[in-house]
Amino acid sequence: MCPEVKESVHHLTGKQCRELLYMRMKKPKRIVPAFTYQALQSNTVVEPPKKIDLFKKRPVKETFFRVYLRRGDIPVARSGKVLRKKNATEFPLKWFCAPQDLDYCYYLPIFVDGYFFDRLSDSDIEIRQLAQYGAMDMIVKAPHKVLPVLPKMILPLKRAFNTRDKKIIIAALKVLQMMVLVAPCVGQALVPYYRQLLAVCNLYKNLNVNLGNFIDPDRERRIADVIEDTLNALEKCGGPNAFINIKYMIPTYESCVYPLCDLGVENSPAESSHQKKY
Repeated sequence: MCPEVKESVHHLTGKQCRELLYMRMKKPKRIVPAFTYQALQSNTVVEPPKKIDLFKKRPVKETFFRVYLRRGDIPVARSGKVLRKKNATEFPLKWFCAPQDLDYCYYLPIFVDGYFFDRLSDSDIEIRQLAQYGAMDMIVKAPHKVLPVLPKMILPLKRAFNTRDKKIIIAALKVLQMMVLVAPCVGQALVPYYRQLLAVCNLYKNLNVNLGNFIDPDRERRIADVIEDTLNALEKCGGPNAFINIKYMIPTYESCVYPLCDLGVENSPAESSHQKKY
């Protein structure tokens, strides 16, 4: 027969119970993910949702322009000239062949991609300027070849806007202005792509600087002013449907072509026909 085992009951005093409850209250709570079974357990706290920083810079990968330049596939090099004017049409480049003879469907997206994303590295300023001057020179020398390449230019422009880097966004907006103002029919062809390009511009449009009575001549460095100039160029060159699509993406935009009285109810077609009768 097995010997009987007597269960020993350990009784706690009132002081020990209070100390035990105090230690349980002081015990740190576990942070558990939301919408799980762990959230139903005792002594747990649900993890709060992560904060999203809209203006945080996104990482940028290495561009194809840098890779092709190392291999020697880019038919351009820097010359000894210096670009003195900002809006000059002659850039300090030495082309190994005429830029008009190049395949724009292949080379222009590569130059534009390098112009945007090589701006982050301060050590490779020459590569950035080479891509910048090459892209602008190709647009100026043969503007009629930009329209067939436009669908391939949307992806580099969209990537540039999604980086949330002000320097890259300003560079993309300047190229967009040049394409719209120089190349024929590009402004009207860009209207279906407004939803992909102008979403980020709505975030930075109101980042203006209150200068008071002073005047800042360096307008090209302020992203809100560059966005305003780009939207005005898109409206002027985009045809009759440009303003409606810009207003859909950026509700705070005001037209630079039509005055406010023309956009109201007073000059509606119904009222104008009623005035003609009488």
